[in-house]
Amino acid sequence: MHRFIPALKVLLFLLCLAPLARLGWGFQQDTLGANPIEALTRGLGTWGLNFLLITLAVTPLRKLSGWHWLTRLRRMLGLYAFFYVLLHLTSYLWLDQFFVWQDIAKDILKRPFITVGMAAFVLLVPLAATSNNYAIRRLGGKKWTQLHRTVYPIGIMAVLHYTWLVKLDVTKPLLYGLTLAALLGFRVLWRYREKQKQLGGAYLRKPKGRIIPIVAKR
Repeated sequence: MHRFIPALKVLLFLLCLAPLARLGWGFQQDTLGANPIEALTRGLGTWGLNFLLITLAVTPLRKLSGWHWLTRLRRMLGLYAFFYVLLHLTSYLWLDQFFVWQDIAKDILKRPFITVGMAAFVLLVPLAATSNNYAIRRLGGKKWTQLHRTVYPIGIMAVLHYTWLVKLDVTKPLLYGLTLAALLGFRVLWRYREKQKQLGGAYLRKPKGRIIPIVAKR
């Protein structure tokens, strides 16, 4: 499978651009509905959330399937999540607010869904900036991992942002919330099981039932 990774990355790169092409074409052809600016902004944000959840789904899928090559696609998916979120923000600042920073500041302070959305974006920027091998070497594996675990609260804030934005039909926000809960719950369960295995391997049981502790190798 590793032989096909380069071709798979090219295919994935093009597929990830498809939602943007569809939204851009619809905006140009005026087929996005009565409020095309709102439809474009929401569409970009929705796909940013989609790619964020897809990125979070890579690890559970890899561990359940044994397809370790999926890890090599995770960086691209994560960067596409940031890309769509950045476009979502740009659309709001430009097409909706016309870069009137005073009005934007009022929006951030007075509207909770914008407040939490901005906070999620601010936390997402360092993850995108350090999604390269140079950053991993500079930070060290442990610090880099700790930094990129902030994707979990970012996911929670992104779902809250989407939920508070939708006022009537909460079906989709509920589905996003359940999906995120499942992805985070899998990680909690997996780590719990790993700790139980480590604790179980710390003792050696002899035939007479006596337990002798063993110092685990690190």
